[in-house]
Amino acid sequence: MGLVALTLAALAGSGPVAAAASGSGIYSCIDSAGRRYTSDRPIPECLDREQRVLNRDGSQRQVLPPRMNAEERAAEEERQRQRAQAEAARKDAIRRDRNLVLRYPNEGAHQRAREGALDDLRKAIASSERQVAQLQDERKGLMAEAEFYKGKRIPVKLKSQLDANEAQQQAQRDIILNQQAEMGRINAFYDTELARLRKLWAGAAPGSLEADAPSAAASAGR
Repeated sequence: MGLVALTLAALAGSGPVAAAASGSGIYSCIDSAGRRYTSDRPIPECLDREQRVLNRDGSQRQVLPPRMNAEERAAEEERQRQRAQAEAARKDAIRRDRNLVLRYPNEGAHQRAREGALDDLRKAIASSERQVAQLQDERKGLMAEAEFYKGKRIPVKLKSQLDANEAQQQAQRDIILNQQAEMGRINAFYDTELARLRKLWAGAAPGSLEADAPSAAASAGR
């Protein structure tokens, strides 16, 4: 008896099914979705229902009882789904690690990529800092003008200019804080990636390392 027949016999756990597993008959069934199947061996899609075993001339030889009830079949399908997901995740991890090593063959290449990712943020921070300095200079002139009205009501126009100046300075300070926070996230991402790369460069098999935090890649705009 071949490997397939032995496996089917073990799954069946009954004499009639074991005898039918010899492959000499034609198996026929209709699954829960109404699809009809025929095969030269027991049909996996119909393990939860009867399967007719036909002779070559089309006459019925026997009827195989269900091997699994609906609950057992659902549990088996869930196990198969989880196994398929795990295998897909494993292959994806291998692919990502291989691509990572191809992209960064050494630490110098990785550092250049880090600097490139941070460069635009540094420029944005420098631009905001220049605008803050310019606004502060403008405010000095406005405050000097306001000295003429010490002890008096400041004109509405001058008050509006002072308020607008302060609001613009605060907006630029907020931009600087946000850009600095983003630089921190990007550096954290590259630190995590570098730690992974060092293990891969040292010989760790692609896909064998724990997954990095998925949010890190989004922080770096990768």
